[in-house]
Amino acid sequence: MNEEIEFILDTTKEAMNNAIAHLEKELRTIRAGKATPAMLGNVMVDYYGSQTPLGQVANVSTPDPRTIAIQPWEKNMLQPIEKAIMIANLGFNPMNNGDIIMINVPPLTEERRINLAKQAKAEAENAKIGIRNARKDANNDIKKTDISDDLKKASEADIQKLTDSYVKITEEKLAIKEKEIMTV
Repeated sequence: MNEEIEFILDTTKEAMNNAIAHLEKELRTIRAGKATPAMLGNVMVDYYGSQTPLGQVANVSTPDPRTIAIQPWEKNMLQPIEKAIMIANLGFNPMNNGDIIMINVPPLTEERRINLAKQAKAEAENAKIGIRNARKDANNDIKKTDISDDLKKASEADIQKLTDSYVKITEEKLAIKEKEIMTV
């Protein structure tokens, strides 16, 4: 195989890996039945005038499956953290005891589980779109190369196998997340 084709395959693999990595990140923020610090992963706190991820201004832990505890590194950050959680609109009601913020994670209703499963499906579909776009870009790059038609066809077949394998990975990750969401 020539260097041009190898480069195209490598960049395609990288793009597809990025799509999977993004999917994993998004799926971590979708709540399943159990409390996890990742549920607050997208919360941005006003830290002295700049928007900072919650994990950089406080320790976020889960003492039990239904509770998230947030211990700010500076006591004066309790109010801004509470406000940021409310602004994030995650459906949580933070309770501040003067030292720590506690969030009781209510059990999911059936309707909420179905909505979360739909959200997970949408994220998986976005990943598949990213994978298919990488395939399209690779095939376009292959057509522009100065190689034999047989080599072009073989390279396109390799790209399709790669695409199929990454779509399968996406579907497996979605199935795991849906099971996690729907398990009561």
